[in-house]
Formats: sequence, C-alpha cells, structure tokens
Amino acid sequence: MGRIVQKYGGSSVADAESIKRVARRIARTRADGHEVIIVISAMGDATAELMDLALKVSPNPKSRELDMLLTTGERQSAALLAMALADLGVEAVSYTGSQAGILTTPTHGNARIIDITPGRVVRSLEEGSVVIVAGFQGVAQTTKDVTTLGRGASDTTAVALASALGADHCEIYTDVDGVYTADPRIVPSARRITEIGYEEMMELAASGAKILHLRCVEYARRENVKVHVRSSFSDKPGTWVKPHDEVRKAGKMEEAIITGVAHDRSEAKITVIGVPDQVGAAASIFQVISDAGINIDMIVQNVSRLSDVKTDISFTLPMSDGRKGIEALEANKNKIGFDEVLYDDQIGNRRSRDAFPFGRDHHLLQGPGGRGRQPADDLHLRDPHLRGGQHRRGGPRRPRRPRRLRPGRRGGGRRLRRNGSLRGPGGRQDRPPGALLVGHSDRPIQRTATGVTS
Repeated sequence: MGRIVQKYGGSSVADAESIKRVARRIARTRADGHEVIIVISAMGDATAELMDLALKVSPNPKSRELDMLLTTGERQSAALLAMALADLGVEAVSYTGSQAGILTTPTHGNARIIDITPGRVVRSLEEGSVVIVAGFQGVAQTTKDVTTLGRGASDTTAVALASALGADHCEIYTDVDGVYTADPRIVPSARRITEIGYEEMMELAASGAKILHLRCVEYARRENVKVHVRSSFSDKPGTWVKPHDEVRKAGKMEEAIITGVAHDRSEAKITVIGVPDQVGAAASIFQVISDAGINIDMIVQNVSRLSDVKTDISFTLPMSDGRKGIEALEANKNKIGFDEVLYDDQIGNRRSRDAFPFGRDHHLLQGPGGRGRQPADDLHLRDPHLRGGQHRRGGPRRPRRPRRLRPGRRGGGRRLRRNGSLRGPGGRQDRPPGALLVGHSDRPIQRTATGVTS
C-alpha cells in the first residue's frame, strides 16, 4: 500500500518484552501491506551506561573512540528486534547507519547528515524485508569514521530516511501519546494537540519540549515530511506534525495565538568581556564557536563595564557544549583581543517567536566588504526570559539542580517583584520589557535591550 518509516525510542525497547511488543506492532503494519523501515534507539539507558563506563576507563576519552563505543547501543537493539520479527515469521534485516548509507560531516559527537545513499535499504525492501536501521549514527563522508549525530538524533535519522526513500510519512513512537500543550507531568490539565504546524513544533522543540528533536522538525519542514507522534504503549491517535496550511483549526478568525508552553533548563550562557568595539570582532568570536561545531541560540551585546571603547557579548548554547566553548575562546583570546570569559549555567528561557540555528551563519555579523552590521540588538534570536545566576570564571563545573526565581526571592543579585518587574541592588528597576540583564551579582546590573517587539 505505502512506505512508512517508524522510529522507536529507548523507552519503547527498554527490555526483551518491550522489544517483542514493538515487533508485534511492526508485524501488523507489514501485514497491512506497507513497506516498513524501522529506525531504532538504544535500549533504555544503554547510551548513558556506555558513557559512564567510558568515563570510568578514561576521564577524557577521545571523541572518535567514544563514537565507536556509543553506536553499539543502537546496533544491539536493531539486531534484537530483527530476531524478534523473525520469530513472528517476518523477514527483517538490520543495518548500521553506515550500511544504510547515512553520510555525515566528520564532527564526532554532533555530526550533521550530508546525504543518504539508501541503495541497500531499497534492495531489501524490494525483496520484501522489513529494514531496521540503527539510529543516532552515520559515517563521515571524508574520513570514513563512524560518527554520532548527537543525543536524541534518532528522530533526525528517521525523518532523513523518510525523505530519501519517499515515504508517505514518518511515525515517531515514544512513551507519550502525542504532543501536549504543556508537560503533563508538571501541568496535569495539559491537553493533547491533534495537529500542529512545523513552525510551532520547532518553537516547542527549541524551547525544551523533549517529544521531538529540533533538528528532526527542521529536516521535516525543509523536506516536507509529515511526522506522526504516537505512543508505542497504546493505539491512541497521537499528534500529526505537518505544514501549517494543512492544520485544521476551529474558529480561524479567533484562533489561539499560543499553541503550547515549554521550558529549557539545559542551556548555559557565555559572556565575552572586553571585546574590541571594531569591525569584525563579533564575527571572529562566532567563527571560533562555529569551528568548534557549536550551535548558539541567542546573542546579546552591550557596552562593556570595563571601557567605552569595548563591548561585552553574551550568547546562549547547550550546557553540554559549555566547556568546549570556553576552551575554544580561551585558545583564541590573543587573536580576538577580549579580556575574559564568564560562564553561567543557571539560566532558563522560553520560546516566543521563530529562531534559527546560528552555527555557520556568523557571516551575518558582517556587512558588505566586511563592515560590521548594526545595531547589535538585531542579533536577537530568541525572546529571552532568563533565570539569572552568577557568572563564573574558568568554565562549567558539575551541573547543579536548577533554581526557580520566585517573587520576592533573590537570585543572581536581582529581585523579582510581584508585579513581574526586576529590581537590582538598591531597588533600582533594571528591566524594561524585552531586556536582558547581564552582569555580576556583586556589581550594578547592565541593561541591554534585545529589540523584542510585542
């Protein structure tokens, strides 16, 4: 009848019984006449256990060898699922990412998919087999080394394969039965969303909603792949992610502006202090970050507290990339000419408008002929609602439990009033609407507008 890609997360194949349950679901889909391609994650916490084992053996393992180790989790679950399907009378064959033709950049730990050459997958489908592909991995096009695509990237693998194979749609199976208006573990009254557009889903994913990987949704939008989010533990209808013009909404004249709410506690902020206020200085910083393979999400610039002829630049990035970002900047300190780097992992934010990954787009900071673009406030990528902590020198430490900033409670030298405004030391109001506060808790707080419009 059709060609369907199904992706099963680690919680769906956590043990032997779970793998058998997934095999029965796949067998039913195959019996309906569909060609089925499966993308599978490692069992349960297998990836985390492998990482812990690696750190016990070596406190600083090489990224290449770490990729070789971590990809074994998905290979294990793929082979076990093929065995379970064989016992049900369904012919199945398992492939690694490289065997399935997934070509990537050479960046270990966070590679990007360049192309997919699914010749072996297509031949297996033509022979009537269910194809099982290990997610989260590929092979570098240049070095031929095994690479990983980053945590949670099996979603991206599934959508990329659906695009390359011309599948009708991609089904993402997890332990929840769809996308909700909020995290149901925190908000019991949250409602399941039947259909949602790509842009809205990207906003939620980028803001911390764990149901879909951000890169997966970006890929789906670019390649126009419809995604169906479902639970592997039930037959509930789930949520369709599709083009906005295909999403059915009641009462279009007064349709809701807000689709859902999400939060993200996994980001950190780096502030580069004392950057020379001259053409190309900002671009040189983000060239270094780009070369390190780090995507940043929000940029704010303000006049430096050290000098009128220097500037401070702050940006947010994944907490897991914090140390790598600090090390990359420190290695180029003399070349760029800044004074110091501060790090803060006690922040939180929410998404309120479209943004885009800012990894390879540092050239946007330069105008024609290399002239710097102004104003700096236009570099805003995300509407920030930051829960501030103290900046710290020397890079990230061991992650701490995030703190909430409650009305009347101090945090990072700032005080949240009950009317929602922020006051700094001495009771001075320091935050107009749409402003980001940058500075030490023991110094007057700098006020920096981010160009947010309401």
